[in-house]
Amino acid sequence: MKKRTIGLGAVLSAAAASGFAFSQFLMYSRLKTDEEIIEKETKNGHFNKEEFEALDKREVSIPSRFGYTLNGFIAFSGNNRERFVIVSHGVTMNTYSSIKYMNLFLELGYNVLVYDHRRHGKSGGKSTSFGYYEKYDLQSAVHWLKREYGRDITLGIHGESLGAASMLLYAGAVEDGADFYIADCPFEDLEELLVWRMNNEMKKFPRWPFMPIASLFLKLRGGYWMKEVSPVRAVSKIKKPVLFIHGRQDETIPFSCSENLYNRKKGSKQIYLPGNTGHAMSYTENRREYTQIVDSFLDEAAAGHYQRRRIESGRRLYL
Repeated sequence: MKKRTIGLGAVLSAAAASGFAFSQFLMYSRLKTDEEIIEKETKNGHFNKEEFEALDKREVSIPSRFGYTLNGFIAFSGNNRERFVIVSHGVTMNTYSSIKYMNLFLELGYNVLVYDHRRHGKSGGKSTSFGYYEKYDLQSAVHWLKREYGRDITLGIHGESLGAASMLLYAGAVEDGADFYIADCPFEDLEELLVWRMNNEMKKFPRWPFMPIASLFLKLRGGYWMKEVSPVRAVSKIKKPVLFIHGRQDETIPFSCSENLYNRKKGSKQIYLPGNTGHAMSYTENRREYTQIVDSFLDEAAAGHYQRRRIESGRRLYL
């Protein structure tokens, strides 16, 4: 009996230590520096300092409901002030990683709002929540933009990774406040993603008791349960059209996440699954096809006519 008690105590102690470590990783992952991101984006042909500085831009500071400020900028496309896209970046990144998408939408005639998520870049906030608080910050950005430029603007949102998950949570759990959404490599459920990642690193990860304890630590330290960060539970409530994009070679977030999200989404939706790309690299590795697919999606959004479409490395299957 004594040995069993000691054994149980050891298991619970290990679970508690792991739970704390999980919450620490999720809330306080090391952020990439501006220099690291600029170096990568420059190498991939996405960033040119002179061209960026020459853009017609407006720096913005958007108040979050949680007491900090979201900092970023709007890049303008000519004299148009009627069409906007908000770009939502991934975890550990900042606005510099969003410039490639900014350039894409500028070329397509959209003004682009780019801002740093909480705890990232120049924005405030003490911790990362993988979408729980970020979805409300996105709501603040949407409301700010509509106050500044009018409630009748055409508005889309593009999200990458964490930014895509936050966007889907915003649209499905807070408000469906944009006209269209583009979700590039989102996860479907935070707990399921962590279990998948751990199973890839260990032969068999013991989900219980580690995940419930990790969720408890998130609640105690961050104010939310892990189950509350689940885009797949929210996506069925999104009425506006969504384009899902996910590289089939993604080893950070499996492309099956986007397939499951696509299947749960009702109404207007499309999915693009390039076969040769890893995490958050679909645009970099398939720039022409990515641009064509996004452009076609935006044309359909403007016309109000959508077709359910599945696209795999150039093959279009209508579903």
